[in-house]
Amino acid sequence: MRRIDYLSMRADAEAAALLDADLNDLKAAATKLLSHATDFGAGTSFFKWLASFAAIYLLILDRTNWRSNMLTSLLIPYIFFSLPHALFKFLRGEVGTWIAFVAVVLRLFFPRHFPDWLEMPGSLILLLVVSPEFFAHTLRDDWIGVAICLAIGCYLLQEHIRASGGFRNSLTQSHGISNTMGIILLLIFPIWALLTRLL
Repeated sequence: MRRIDYLSMRADAEAAALLDADLNDLKAAATKLLSHATDFGAGTSFFKWLASFAAIYLLILDRTNWRSNMLTSLLIPYIFFSLPHALFKFLRGEVGTWIAFVAVVLRLFFPRHFPDWLEMPGSLILLLVVSPEFFAHTLRDDWIGVAICLAIGCYLLQEHIRASGGFRNSLTQSHGISNTMGIILLLIFPIWALLTRLL
């Protein structure tokens, strides 16, 4: 019986040593990945996509039955400044021009057939298509655009927490947690982008 206990202790020690070595290798690989991602800006690009989808998610939430007291029209300039370059270029080109044209024609000539939930997306497309080059390229690619995104995210979080009756309530109410998590995702991109610019 004593020999079996010794063998099990020895096997446990070997397994623990192998597990520790594997965890150290994973830690080193994650450190290298993070280092390379920040060198090439992949982290900023990923967070830009994440923030854009979070803003669109919040816009959709506000247009459904989960209405909140947030000033969701601020999400339009946030999306404008945080939209990834590939998507921005696609929507600013010929496709966006046609979508904006159809939206304006529907709004002008068929106002009863233009639903209310298309107001914000129509405004976003118009902003993307007709914005001057100064806003479309200079401010979007500079720290000023990131600072505007950070200010909008902070304001929306503060207003959401105030409307919920405190931070605890914003995380415990039935629909509050989805809005809170969406707004927190809005804050990740500008904070990360400003940190990578400063460091």
